[in-house]
Amino acid sequence: MFKIGDIIIYGSQGACRVEDIGVPDISGIIQGKLYYTLSPIFVDGKIFIPVDTTIYMRPIITKEEAENIITQIPNIDTGIVENQNYKIMEDHYKKLLATHDCMDLILLIKSIYNKQQNVKMQGKNIGQTDEKFRKIAEDLLHSEFSIALEIPKSMVSQYIASSVEQLTKGSLHV
Repeated sequence: MFKIGDIIIYGSQGACRVEDIGVPDISGIIQGKLYYTLSPIFVDGKIFIPVDTTIYMRPIITKEEAENIITQIPNIDTGIVENQNYKIMEDHYKKLLATHDCMDLILLIKSIYNKQQNVKMQGKNIGQTDEKFRKIAEDLLHSEFSIALEIPKSMVSQYIASSVEQLTKGSLHV
């Protein structure tokens, strides 16, 4: 069970702070059942969710875990997801998002980026499905990394790129 003040990942909502644990006095709530009151970190609102929900929840990663994940980015082999059937491609992306794992989010982002570079050489653009899932994955990853690394969300992309560049330069001089 989480504690008041904990920052957690809650389903596809992303990073939320546990504001309260108890029985909220609002209509539609099952009386006598404990609920988390969650506040999303990067959007306004309140979420009331039973503490025994089956919706995915986990503690946010630590700074050390985020930095370790970043060191692994150059070694993530993605390939390019090529499929003319957008439904199959969409299902693949949804499976990666559903793990709520930062490495899977990076895999999704990198594979779409590689696809984008490939189609760009052909004078084309990636499809809306690719773009939609890239944005979702980036938002989830950047939200969690922002909190873990204690930097503004708008700086996460630059932080990752700079860190990866230093890593790849360092490996070339070995």
